Amino acid sequence: MTATEKQKSEGITTIKLTRQTKSRLDNLKAYKRETYEETIRKILGILNMCKVNPLRARSKLSEIERQKELSNIKD
Repeated sequence: MTATEKQKSEGITTIKLTRQTKSRLDNLKAYKRETYEETIRKILGILNMCKVNPLRARSKLSEIERQKELSNIKD
C-alpha cells in the first residue's frame, strides 16, 4: 500500500496553512515530535472547555506550558 493509499483509507487530508500559522502551531507543541493532529485536537479541546469551564481551560493551558518548559529542558 502506498502512502497516498494509506492516507485515503485512514481518512487523512491535507490543509494549506500560511507559514505564520504553521509557526504558531509549532510554538504550541508541548514536545518536539507532537503531531499537528495532536496540537490541533488539543487546541479544539481547550476551546470547547473554555465554553463550559474557563477556569479549567486556563489550568489546562498552564499545564501545557509546564510540559513545554520541561520538554525544552530535556532537548
